Amino acid sequence: MAEKRGNDKETGAVKYVIKAKFKADGYVERPDVVGAVFGQTEGLLGEELDLRRLLKTGRIGRIDVKLRRNKGKTEGYIIVPSSLDRVETALVAAALEEIDRVGPCPAEVEVVKIEDIRKEKRKRIVERAKELLRTMITEVTPDSSELVKEVKKAIEEEPEISEYKGLPAGPDVEEADEVIVVEGRADVLNLLKYGITNVVAVEGTSVPDEIAELSKDKKIVAFVDGDRGGELILKELMEVADVDYVARAPEGKEVEELTRKEIMEALERKAPAEKVMEELSGKKPKRPKPERKPAPKTDETAKRLLDRLKEIEGTFKAELLDEDFKPVKKVDVDEVVKAVGEAEDGVKAVVVDGVVTERLAKAASESGLEYVVGVKKGDIEPDVEDSVRIITLS
Repeated sequence: MAEKRGNDKETGAVKYVIKAKFKADGYVERPDVVGAVFGQTEGLLGEELDLRRLLKTGRIGRIDVKLRRNKGKTEGYIIVPSSLDRVETALVAAALEEIDRVGPCPAEVEVVKIEDIRKEKRKRIVERAKELLRTMITEVTPDSSELVKEVKKAIEEEPEISEYKGLPAGPDVEEADEVIVVEGRADVLNLLKYGITNVVAVEGTSVPDEIAELSKDKKIVAFVDGDRGGELILKELMEVADVDYVARAPEGKEVEELTRKEIMEALERKAPAEKVMEELSGKKPKRPKPERKPAPKTDETAKRLLDRLKEIEGTFKAELLDEDFKPVKKVDVDEVVKAVGEAEDGVKAVVVDGVVTERLAKAASESGLEYVVGVKKGDIEPDVEDSVRIITLS
């Protein structure tokens, strides 16, 4: 898959790019890898070279991760842009090789290359200068009509890209009722070329808050690549934003390389997001919601459930409880929505060491649970909140 370009502001000062290969003995996703990079290098190089501090000050750029899975294992590359000097960049690269675990899985990291971006730029400058010199020598000055044709052609071929709160976008994102969300800048340019102007890119390894906010007011169509990377971006989008529909490029193709016909066909075939996610995850169809009598809102019930929450406080875990409020399954917080969606009959409550989100409350309601218990409550639509009893510490 072609690498997506970052923001010009972010890449402009980059001197080097560290490329490290990693292997994990299990299923991991990009946020797991990025979390391991920051978590397991913390304190190794002292305060001045702490990666979180370097990222905040712009001395390293946004960390990118390319990965693929095969036979239960995950491998790929960690890409770290650096504006540090050579010695500091080498130290940061060496620190990456100390990573020995990604998420719950054993892992190993090996730096394969530190690319000098300035060297590549100088090479391109020299080649371009040669080309320009040859043009100056051989080309006859065109007349005015030829110049007009060239300008018109350039305008037609290079659509002007706009920004939406710092993200690459078409000019009509704020005015449109429906917005198409793609992965990168190149995807936006390709859709603009064919007159689709209500498009914005997430641009990076994680979905920005701006996209989540946008989804509260507009219908969102996620338009993703037809490969495993597209599935991962879709999962990330569904975690933080309210996605209404999903369109996918033909299998093995990327949005940035599609023809006008392929783009229109993909958008015409868009499907409801929930149906697409069920197909991708292989979920069994959810059992019909039972007719639920109003749960007795006794202090004793709330106390028992909050006591259960205190038992797992600080673990970043979630528990599914049976009718006697005894644990039947424990999962990580980031897997709780999936676990609730697959809950068997007899599960009555879910207790999570985190925020009760609208997606969690909706999944609990659809799976027939009566209680959702958490540290605090997020923004939840009234109809969802009325469908299940939510109990929180605050």
